[in-house]
Amino acid sequence: MKNYSYMTQGTCSRQITFSLEDGKLHNVHFVGGCPGNTLAISKLLEGADAAQTVKTLKGNPCGDRGTSCADQLAIAVEQALKQGA
Repeated sequence: MKNYSYMTQGTCSRQITFSLEDGKLHNVHFVGGCPGNTLAISKLLEGADAAQTVKTLKGNPCGDRGTSCADQLAIAVEQALKQGA
């Protein structure tokens, strides 16, 4: 299992950490952000396919910010998948 850390941009959360193993997401954790939403995202994505998660979450905005915690997670996972390729 490989661990990743991503410093977010444009969101209330400041950092996202997660693990990847065999293309699956584990241990998603947001530092900051809306606790109810980020905790729910973390629980829903435990064991989820990382590539499908990117497709689902990328581009989801939060208000007029142009990004969101979910979008930032998608960007982070996408980068991690490219590093592992």
